[in-house]
Amino acid sequence: MLGRLPAGFAVIGDVQWLPGYCLLLTDDPEVERLSDLPRSARSDFLESMARLGEAVERACAERDPAFRRINLEILGNTDPYLHAHIWPRYEWEPPHLVGMPVWLYPPDNWRDPASGLGPQHDELRAAITGHLAAQ
Repeated sequence: MLGRLPAGFAVIGDVQWLPGYCLLLTDDPEVERLSDLPRSARSDFLESMARLGEAVERACAERDPAFRRINLEILGNTDPYLHAHIWPRYEWEPPHLVGMPVWLYPPDNWRDPASGLGPQHDELRAAITGHLAAQ
């Protein structure tokens, strides 16, 4: 876990083909959609997502001059509980994918051991955690 936010838990993704990929997981696993939350809790979740996105953005920009931006997504088509994806995007991505949604990357990226989370991501994880704590 990277940190606790007002409406969930920040975690780093199991895959890191785009280094810095993180997720915000809801406090309540029974909540399936953003619209299931009362308005104040929705705002808290969206603010938590924005805070995690900012922390990832800062950490990735510090480490890679080819960092472009962050993509924030709430999808929920595979896992039924409310969660948000925070995807860093880079200039070094393949030209046919750099401007497209991450989900158009080959499915093998999710299973490739070379892109799995490991000790090589410890510094990036610490930087994201540090930026979250500084907010």
